[in-house]
Amino acid sequence: MHFVQLDTPKPISKIGLGTWQFGSKEWGYGPDFERRAADIVRRALDLGVTLFDTAEIYGFGRSERILGAALGADRAKVVVASKIFPVLPIAPVVQQRAVASAARLGVSGIDLYQVHQPNPVVADTTTMRGMRALQDIGLVGEVGVSNYNLRRWRFAEAALGRRVLSNQVRYSMLDRGPEADLIPYAEQAGRIVIAYSPLAQGFLSGRYDAKNLPTGAVRRANPYFLPENLERGTALIATLREVADAHDATPSQIALAYLLRHPNVVAIPGASGVEQMERNAAAAEIDLTDDEYAALATEARAFQPITGLAALPKLIRARTGR
Repeated sequence: MHFVQLDTPKPISKIGLGTWQFGSKEWGYGPDFERRAADIVRRALDLGVTLFDTAEIYGFGRSERILGAALGADRAKVVVASKIFPVLPIAPVVQQRAVASAARLGVSGIDLYQVHQPNPVVADTTTMRGMRALQDIGLVGEVGVSNYNLRRWRFAEAALGRRVLSNQVRYSMLDRGPEADLIPYAEQAGRIVIAYSPLAQGFLSGRYDAKNLPTGAVRRANPYFLPENLERGTALIATLREVADAHDATPSQIALAYLLRHPNVVAIPGASGVEQMERNAAAAEIDLTDDEYAALATEARAFQPITGLAALPKLIRARTGR
């Protein structure tokens, strides 16, 4: 496993484990999932993964409980990250919710506590006052944000008066916005971009095409999985497969390696089983050549999906079968 080269109390692995699916029925959570989740977490630990990301909103607290139980005595050895869902994120509420998350996780301190979304009404000034108080009493180690643009990330840091270590954002070969400003800033300032949905919810795995559509509710609501978009992505998937063959790897592993080429980027793909966890972790060991990276970047830029309002009628037809 490779790690981010930053001064942090605990090393942060380049591949982490995202646990949105832990306890979330939309991802197939059921009676046997807690045992399977424990197996995934234990294998991740064996493979050197040190970053485990959850949130109070995932499964309405179930994800935090499942993750904390699965980590067991190893909770103190790894970076446990959670997020506050920012409904009225004023200082006292931030403090109360951190205490509740820590209790569900079974930890005495949350290593990385993040604001899940920027609140359009409540200023980061009061939110970060709560975060600073949590750091001062030792309940929170590092502070992070999520889905922030660069201007608001920097404002949050000014409000905290300390570094806001990370910004967790949607970043994949299909969602390359962070490459324009967030990643350069992270590299210049010694911060981290945490990439969620780094495989575009499985689009980049090559498992789906216009004749083999996903069945889960989450993916069916994602415009990337419209038949037209899957067809438009054929060239990109073909290039991923070509590079994967050269490394005896999978398209998913190459898609992760593309992101990890940036020194201050960490990816937190989910895993539905131990084997997927193993494949994700192995992606940290893949070194793409300059030519391979350039070829992937070219195809990623060429992919022009139907999204936004233009995709809405097609999504409705796909959901209703009309």
